[in-house]
Amino acid sequence: MAKHGKKYLEALGKVDREKQYDPKEALELVKSISTAKFDETVEVAFRLGIDTKRADQQVRGAVVLPHGTGKTKRVLVFAKGEKAKEAEQAGADFVGDEDLINKVSQGWLDFDVVVATPDMMGQVGRLGRILGPKGLMPNPKTGTVTFEVAKAVQEIKAGKIEYRADKAGNVHAAIGKVSFDVEKLAENLQVLAEALIKAKPAAAKGTYMKSCTVSSTMGPGVSVNVARLTGR
Repeated sequence: MAKHGKKYLEALGKVDREKQYDPKEALELVKSISTAKFDETVEVAFRLGIDTKRADQQVRGAVVLPHGTGKTKRVLVFAKGEKAKEAEQAGADFVGDEDLINKVSQGWLDFDVVVATPDMMGQVGRLGRILGPKGLMPNPKTGTVTFEVAKAVQEIKAGKIEYRADKAGNVHAAIGKVSFDVEKLAENLQVLAEALIKAKPAAAKGTYMKSCTVSSTMGPGVSVNVARLTGR
């Protein structure tokens, strides 16, 4: 079992492990027990009632958080011609085609999100072994394979995040910083929860959203009342 420090244990002592908190109450508690000297990220973990071994029960997508995550993402766009110009004007950090593909193939990964136009995917596919394991491969389901590159870049810069259920059916995501107002964190959490509900696979049976836990980077988890969060 992992050993925790004194500050973590003190914070844990302020959390009622048997209670499911209202969303805002949970986030207020996460903020109040944050003790790190840096602005911690506020994270959420949803446990979904899905069988990820089945192809018809995959949950993956993207959503724009109204208040962003507190981190500006570095966006790389694989495009050429007019689409490359559109990406640059929209604020993409890196734009290119074959030259940029070669640079990434040599191990350069100084970016957070990758967008590609459909006509570039044949070449970008060569980077699958590099980008895939890091979750950076462009995908139509998350809106990162598109000819609307300007819109894609603007949404990512505005706070668009990708979500994907892991093998255990859990979805982890950042919804802001401890320095955010509770109202902003709560709205980001609500928007993400609604996006997950909309993404519910038709084949999923029983309880879909089984649990929700929020925490700061260095802090303990706080259980959120799912019914209060989803209104269901």
